[in-house]
Order: sequence, then C-alpha cells, then structure tokens
Amino acid sequence: MANAEDTEILLESGTNELELLEFIVGNQRYGINVAKISELRPYEAPTLVPNAHEYVEGIFMPRDSIITVVDLSKALSVPLHPDRNSDMYIITQFNKIQVAFHVQEVLGINRISWQDISKPDQTINNGGNGVATGITKIDGRIIIILDFEKIMTEINPETGLKISDVEAMEGRQRSDHTILLAEDSPLLLEMLKKCLIKAGYTHLIPTENGLEAWLKLESMIEEGAKIGNDISMVITDIEMPQMDGHHLTKRIKNDERFEGLPVVIFSSLISEEMKRKGERLGADAQLSKPEIGQLIGAVDNLLK
Repeated sequence: MANAEDTEILLESGTNELELLEFIVGNQRYGINVAKISELRPYEAPTLVPNAHEYVEGIFMPRDSIITVVDLSKALSVPLHPDRNSDMYIITQFNKIQVAFHVQEVLGINRISWQDISKPDQTINNGGNGVATGITKIDGRIIIILDFEKIMTEINPETGLKISDVEAMEGRQRSDHTILLAEDSPLLLEMLKKCLIKAGYTHLIPTENGLEAWLKLESMIEEGAKIGNDISMVITDIEMPQMDGHHLTKRIKNDERFEGLPVVIFSSLISEEMKRKGERLGADAQLSKPEIGQLIGAVDNLLK
C-alpha cells in the first residue's frame, strides 16, 4: 500500500495513476479503485432483508450505521469457489452511498497507470450491458476492473443520475454552446447526454476516456476552433482507461491554447480529498454523479 508521502504526491500532481485493490470472486481476479474504498472487514453473515433485490445478501451494522451487503458472485453470475474461506467485505463510499461488497478473497493493492488499462471491447461490453470498465495485466495476471456504479444502478436506479431533476428545464435554448463530454461508461454517457439535451445543451461531443477527449480537443484547436465559440466547456469523469479526468484537467489547465476553457468534474468519487485535488488541478466545478440538477446549474453559471 502507498505510504502517506506517495499519497500526497498523487493528491498534488494528477499523475494519471491509481491504486487498484485486487480481489477474487470464484476463480477470477477483479479490481476496484482504492479511492472508492472506506474500509475492509472480515466477512460476517448479514441479516436477511425480505423482498430485497437478488444481488442484496442482507444488511449488517459494523458500528452505528446500517450497511447494505451486495453479493458480487450473484451480481457477476460467478459460482463461488468451494475451497476459499477468506471471505471479506469491501466497504465502499461513492455516489453518496455506503455499500459492502462480499468477495471471496482480498489479495492486495497495486499502483498502476490508467494508461495501462484497456477499455473492454464490444464482445465483453456489448451495448454497454457489461460491468467491466477496464482490463489490465499485472505480472501476468489479468484483472477486470468492475463498474460498481452500474451494479448499484441495477439494484436501485435512483443511485444513478436523477433525470427527474432536469425535467423542468426541458424546452430551454442553450444550443449556442458546445460541450465535450469524457465518460467511459456507455450507460452514464447516454444518460448524461439525455439530461444535457433536456436542459437545452444540444451541441455535445461525446468521448469515452480522457485520452480520446484530449486528442479531440487538440484536433479541434489545430483545425482553428476558438475557445468560447467552437468549444465552450469540458465535463469529465475521473475514473477512465488510458487517461483519467484529473490528468485531462491538468493538461487542459496547463496548456495556454485552452485558456478560458472551463472544466467540470462530474464523478462518483467527489470526496473532500478529491475536491482538494481537483481544485489544485484547476477544475472550475466538481459535482457528485447523482446530482445532475446541480451539474446543470454549474454549467449554466459557468457559461452565462
């Protein structure tokens, strides 16, 4: 695990790196960004909840709060390995909710670059229906990075974007602004586009990761695009293969060609620590993914 000094370096510089917790369900190795994790705990049998979603194993109370337990083997349709007896809870905090994911074994933490994470192809994530956001290889081991937000949206759609927050904005005219979007989840990208269009922002340039967004911005500038006229804003996720949103923000804000281009970070990982990092990198606004209404408000304020 990274020491405090290393973590501070990551916090300060936007190095396009992440710490990946490696764990096992069945016989497969999976990964989760350490930034999503609040705690690891040994498994204890949860209390069953009547009529809960099939992925929900129950609830438990490690202290004073009730935490929902999600059985990852059911969410992934992976049979449990009968010889493993090192079950753990990975307790996560994202999208303003706390959830414990039941896994069979936790192996450790690896420091890697987003550049070393490949986007799953259509055979794995056909039509955006898969739950893999990236695939990486560490010392010969293939590790699948899971889309925990999508798993939670399947359990309860209200944990995703609150599209109802923008219903009253329908019919507005904001078509004189062009917004570039960087979001690796096909599901969330489509939902984000739908919400922005409802709010009147119909000129959108969707991209699937920070690197694709950066290359698009560079090509637009090379073709004569003007900041404020041809490109008005960038809205970016944080976690993305190839280049994360923090590194994208750093590149934009450190390049005089993009002077005056607002960057809004819209992510499930907006904690106080992440906000400090985003501020140091120059982000103009930072919002948590469920709050699509607040995102539209921030966009309105920055572009008025």
